[in-house]
Amino acid sequence: MPAPTPITTSTSQPAQAFWCDPALPFVESRRASQSRACYKPHHHSSFSIGAVDGGHSVFTGAEAGLVRLSPGALVFVPAERVHACNPAPDSAWSYQMLHLDAGWLQALRAEYADPAAMANEPVRIVEDPARYRGFCQLNAQLFSQADAADKEASLVEFIGDLDTQQGLHIHAPDLPSQLAQRIRPALDCLRARPCANVPLTQLADLAGMSRYQTIRAFRKLTGLAPHAWQLNQRINLAKQLLRGQDGIAAVALQLGFADQAHFQRVFKAHTGVTPGCFRKGSSAKHPAVV
Repeated sequence: MPAPTPITTSTSQPAQAFWCDPALPFVESRRASQSRACYKPHHHSSFSIGAVDGGHSVFTGAEAGLVRLSPGALVFVPAERVHACNPAPDSAWSYQMLHLDAGWLQALRAEYADPAAMANEPVRIVEDPARYRGFCQLNAQLFSQADAADKEASLVEFIGDLDTQQGLHIHAPDLPSQLAQRIRPALDCLRARPCANVPLTQLADLAGMSRYQTIRAFRKLTGLAPHAWQLNQRINLAKQLLRGQDGIAAVALQLGFADQAHFQRVFKAHTGVTPGCFRKGSSAKHPAVV
């Protein structure tokens, strides 16, 4: 599978970076720093989320007319909505822009809301520090080497949280006993297949909930999103295997990691040490506690 593609252009012009990943064909992202580029009114076939990181810009396309945006502002633009966002006169600005496939977003929302509630959705401008930080964290994760499943879960959770904040009623069982009962089939699936790439949609079907509800319920019950929980299970299994005779590369392959470097990166992120260091500590007379 082709690797995710962060592309950075750095010349005498302002820096720009683009990200996309064949494993997540429904989302792509862009960053621009100190840009003075101006755009004519236009529209996208995708749902767009923009964030102002620095400087000021002027947005056209909102019901209120021209809107001056300051750092920390988020703009949500539905597909096919004509708009433009340009730096304030004689100045530069820095921004992030996320594009979501409109069909993917519609299908996601249909899992937890009445489609009629999203009809004729307006352009939304949000000035909320917590929401801006959340968007920045999401975009940073997209540009990172995190697994595609983790990126997808974070994106689904961000959209669901946003829709909840905007007034959509998304019902999910609240009592721990109800959560445990609904999530148990998904948990059992991940326990039985710790090395399999189980799609989020399959886990949601097993739980009888939307993808967003499944992530929220999983996190409430276990403290982790589904794929993160499964990855932790794989690392626990890796610790057992590393105490045996198989080589590190063989353990990585057995657990379904792309290669030894991928395994080492994930293992160290969870334990603070490399697989080799863990193996040495485990085979010592007084093993190190990891």
